[in-house]
Amino acid sequence: MNKEQILAAIEAVLFSIGEQMPVSELAQTLQLSDEQITEALDEFSRRCGSEDRGVKLLRLEDRVQLCAKPDYIDTLIKVVNKPRTYELTETLLETLAIVAYRQPVTRLDIEKIRGVKSDYSINQLIEFGLICEKGRMDAPGKPLLFGTTDEFLRHFGFESIDDMPTFGREDLERFRAEATHEAGGGPESEPAEEVPV
Repeated sequence: MNKEQILAAIEAVLFSIGEQMPVSELAQTLQLSDEQITEALDEFSRRCGSEDRGVKLLRLEDRVQLCAKPDYIDTLIKVVNKPRTYELTETLLETLAIVAYRQPVTRLDIEKIRGVKSDYSINQLIEFGLICEKGRMDAPGKPLLFGTTDEFLRHFGFESIDDMPTFGREDLERFRAEATHEAGGGPESEPAEEVPV
């Protein structure tokens, strides 16, 4: 196959299956090497990025998927069932951030960091498909471990967990100062217990 045929085949396969496909499986299907499939996917993604295309290539770690661009959501709603929408409150975002940066993490660990019960937040995030159970910890009681999902990556536009922003000590000090100020504490307030990131 020449370059154009490879790109057309990628589009046909991803459009037909309509869900995530491992890059290795796509390469095997098209009988391409790792280098060839990587180059082809990069080119396909670049072409989908043009303004006259309604679809884009979504990369999720070692998988790829063809999906509609968010710009056309209003049009899509008219012809398909309305996508599930949800509101991420500050409480949910706080819980989600702990799971994302500490995963796999137990409910107890989440509650220790937040300082409050987190059953509702965890259940809501599971219902929204942003986190899921990732097994059990090898400890007394075998508590459940939670981690993020592919939907989390899609929602926030990450290809993998490694793409999430990182924070240095200065950022943490600034966040701590803002939190102390919002809580009504002044410069004389006791410093919050340090939580390693």
